[in-house]
Amino acid sequence: QVQPVESGGGSVQAGGSLRLSCAASGYTYDSNKCVGWFRRAPPGKEYEWVYIASVFTGDGITHVSDSMKGRFTISPDNAKNSVALQMNSLNEEDTGMYYCALSRRQFYVAGAPALCKRSGSYEYWGQGTQVTVSS
Repeated sequence: QVQPVESGGGSVQAGGSLRLSCAASGYTYDSNKCVGWFRRAPPGKEYEWVYIASVFTGDGITHVSDSMKGRFTISPDNAKNSVALQMNSLNEEDTGMYYCALSRRQFYVAGAPALCKRSGSYEYWGQGTQVTVSS
């Protein structure tokens, strides 16, 4: 049973940094899969998940949400079967529960950039780690 486990969350003041990590036993970071980070959407929103960042294991290309680009970086570590999310210049809007997600399915390279941004592409979800940013 694949179970992603997140770590590294916590409380930080605005402008600070946090580094989240996700590890999953029994999961191999290979063969055209998506590995992503999402945040639970605030209550009342029509959507459930906010896309943060992802990496496609087929070509190693990473993507970060436009709203976080320049502040967040996703880094896979295939040797350790883990992926990290470095978050800099945090602000209060970044507060929330952050989840690591892994796909069981494999995707074609051409479709990966779009598919890895969709929560429906992922079958394995961690329990989440809380990030709280205060002013």
